[in-house]
Amino acid sequence: MKMKNPMLVVTDMNRSVTFYQKVLGLHVIMDFGANVTLTGGLSLQTRESWAEFLGIHPSELGWCGKVSEIYFEEDDFDAFAGNLRAFDIHYVHPVKEHRWGQRVVRFYDPDGHIIEVGENIKTVVHRFLNNGMTPEQVAQRMDVPIKFVNACIQ
Repeated sequence: MKMKNPMLVVTDMNRSVTFYQKVLGLHVIMDFGANVTLTGGLSLQTRESWAEFLGIHPSELGWCGKVSEIYFEEDDFDAFAGNLRAFDIHYVHPVKEHRWGQRVVRFYDPDGHIIEVGENIKTVVHRFLNNGMTPEQVAQRMDVPIKFVNACIQ
């Protein structure tokens, strides 16, 4: 068994593809009309075709349950967060720093799916090191094994 792709059900394929291209920089790998696969393995499926596969009416599909999210990591988090200002984004929350030091932002896609973009965890390690912390201090601050910090350094 091998997990292939997460799939999001969308109401307007063109609007969703444009959002993921412009906001997250993803590209279309395969386009079958009602199903589109983007770089990173994210698939989008139209609401109508998904309901047909399930054998139900589209109105029976639940929507925006706020019980899941799609997670991305960004190497240049500051640039990404700054670029978000160019878009009409509905935020779950603005940029915040988790207790282990990773900065994240969460927002909704056009259909209300939660998108999280986090600072690449190796970048967090390097940020702390560049601010004068020792590897041992970084491990303690991030609550990770020193072996992880050392692996990020190499």
